[in-house]
Amino acid sequence: MSIKANLEHIKRQLPQNVHLVAVSKTKPVSDLMEAYEAGQRIFGENKIQEMTQKWEQMPRDIQWHMIGHVQTNKVKYMAEYVSLIHGVDSLKLLKEINKQAKKWRRVIPCLLQVYIATEETKFGLAQDELLELIHSDEFKSFENIKIIGLMGMASFTEDTEKIRKEFETLKNIFDYVKPYQLPNCHFEQLSMGMSGDYKIAIECGSTIVRIGSSIFGERNYEVKI
Repeated sequence: MSIKANLEHIKRQLPQNVHLVAVSKTKPVSDLMEAYEAGQRIFGENKIQEMTQKWEQMPRDIQWHMIGHVQTNKVKYMAEYVSLIHGVDSLKLLKEINKQAKKWRRVIPCLLQVYIATEETKFGLAQDELLELIHSDEFKSFENIKIIGLMGMASFTEDTEKIRKEFETLKNIFDYVKPYQLPNCHFEQLSMGMSGDYKIAIECGSTIVRIGSSIFGERNYEVKI
């Protein structure tokens, strides 16, 4: 099927309250434009340099989501335009995002990444670290970021019950912190679920799904922009 047909097929399955991030990492601009022409406006990338090159070439009404692990020294390259940073996992990173956003007179929306998988390769905050962060005085002082929710990645496994339990754990944490509101913190969005597990994620309460291969096909790691 074409990218347009894939997109339409997926969108038919999504509830109205669920946002679709088309994960376009490693894909050429021509593929992204095919999705854009089919109505897609939210794209997710995991490399800041690649995302910036695409941002420079593509229409300005696109929302660019940074979905990969973020190094603090790279934040400055996306601070001008990024719409949402998914994987924020430390106070140090938040501090840098706040600093760079201030230079552009922006407030950058972010999701705090929570560690729910059993794999050591995944990033994220433990529940106690999450609570410590949002209650800290330094966090409360950040005026150029806005935490709008949580993000998490399930274990890479075919065990659907294990995946479901991990998503349920994240939803429980989300429900626990949701009443906690500050000027820079308003828990509304829950980003979990990818091509292989987004249906389970939606059943568990996800409001943002990140889907790549089911839209664009398998990734090409020799990307040509």
